[in-house]
Parts: sequence; structure tokens; C-alpha cells
Amino acid sequence: MRILIVDDHPAVGEGTKAMLQEEQFDVDVMVSAGDVLRLIKEENECYDLFLFDLYMPEMNGLELTKHIRRQLPDAIVLIYTGFDIHDHFNMVVEAGASGFLSKTASKAQLLRAIYCALDEEAVLPLSLFRQLRKRSTDVSLQRAENEESLQLNGKERSILEHVYKGQTNREIALELHMSQRTVEHHLTKVFQKLSVRSRTEAMLRAKELGLLNILS
Repeated sequence: MRILIVDDHPAVGEGTKAMLQEEQFDVDVMVSAGDVLRLIKEENECYDLFLFDLYMPEMNGLELTKHIRRQLPDAIVLIYTGFDIHDHFNMVVEAGASGFLSKTASKAQLLRAIYCALDEEAVLPLSLFRQLRKRSTDVSLQRAENEESLQLNGKERSILEHVYKGQTNREIALELHMSQRTVEHHLTKVFQKLSVRSRTEAMLRAKELGLLNILS
């Protein structure tokens, strides 16, 4: 059974690898999402399961999941994160992952999650399962108020939609016929409006607020 772990913190990746190797898994660890895409595309490496960190500087785990599943539609991906995961559920589903678990999970929990994913079962914490209906209702009630008080202009919406598709600032600039500096300027304004500090947080916040049609 081959597993690929992608985490920009080498110590975390190697620690998880050591746990899985004790169970006779064949495990590789990589720290760069770009290297992963090149590995899959150019060398045709095949893995039974991918374990992706959520927050990574080059490309977050959700964006990487979408790229991988475009190349390998049957790929099984779990998102592995040390952050609060409750706000990420819809994004995980839309990216095509089988679910997610916390980096604080025990070895037994990690193994159960892997076997469930391999059996084509969804993986999510019980605490999240219990909150899904309540959170869905809360978001619906907040959406009308938020849309009135917080608006993105046409260019900002367009750029954020391309960010959601996993495109880099350079790719967005080429497609929208503007300079990369202009794209970065608009993204900065989006971050300020949404009170976020990264592309991933901007997408999650926009999803929560219902600001983009592509995310709704």
C-alpha cells in the first residue's frame, strides 16, 4: 500500500511516515506541492492514498487536491491539518477529498481514517458531524446581512474566482490581461475587506459569506 504525505513541515511528515511504516505501508514524504504535481505528471508515480497538509505556502492542500484529481480522477485524498477544521468542510468536499482529520489524531485514529478512505467512506470528526446542520442554518441566516455589508467589485470577484480554481497570480494576470502587480493589488484589497491574510483564508471567508457564485 503506497501513501504520499505532503507537508511543508518535514518533522511532521517524517513523524507520520514513521507511524505508518510500522504498519508496513510504503510511504513517501514531500514538502513541495509543485514537486508533487511534476512527480505525478512526468514520472507517472502511483499512490493508493494521498495525505495533504491543509496550509502550505506554495499551494494549499485543497488546491493540490483539485490538481491531483484532475490528473487522477480516482485519487483518494485526505486532508491532514493542525488547524480548526470545521469551517473547511464544504471546501474539502468540493475539492474532491474523502475527508480530513486532525494532526493531533492518535495512530489508531489515523489508521482507521486511512482504511475508511480506501473503502470509499467519508472521513470526518464526530464533533463536525453534529454541527453541520446547525452551521448550515447559521450561515443561511447570516448571508443576507453579510452581502449587504460586505461587497467585492467585479475585478475582485473575478480574481478570487480564479484563485479558487488554483491559478497563480501570474496565470490570473495573463488570463485577465492585467499585470501581476495589479492582481496582487486587488488581492490585497480583498484580504483587507475580508479581514484575512492568505488566499486560502480569502476563499474560505468568501464561501462562508456567500460572496461568489462559483463558491455557492
